[in-house]
Amino acid sequence: MGDFNQPGICWRDNSAERKQSRKFLECVDDNFLLQVIEEPLRRGAMLDLILTNKEGLVGDVKLKGSLGCSDHEMVEFRILRAMRRARSKLATLDFRGADFGLLRDLLGRIPWDKALVGRGA
Repeated sequence: MGDFNQPGICWRDNSAERKQSRKFLECVDDNFLLQVIEEPLRRGAMLDLILTNKEGLVGDVKLKGSLGCSDHEMVEFRILRAMRRARSKLATLDFRGADFGLLRDLLGRIPWDKALVGRGA
């Protein structure tokens, strides 16, 4: 949450005219973040943002008026509890007992420059 000072972003369309704002949008998208404030806070601009990585995690967003003589508005919101997940029957590997020293040794014996010849990324 904070003042990101990106007035040129249209959050409804996920678009921006300025290069700096497009880069900010790209960063938000690359990190799978969602912006949850829906109404402009200052002079029609959406400068103060709440970013989250999970839909439904932030709720009850309310604008609470100006803070003293500041042009910022106070934003109140709740972090909602995540719903309990049902226990998964998916098997997972437990690497706590792994011998990583042996793994490093075995991987170190492979002539990687020859093994990867002609292979792309």
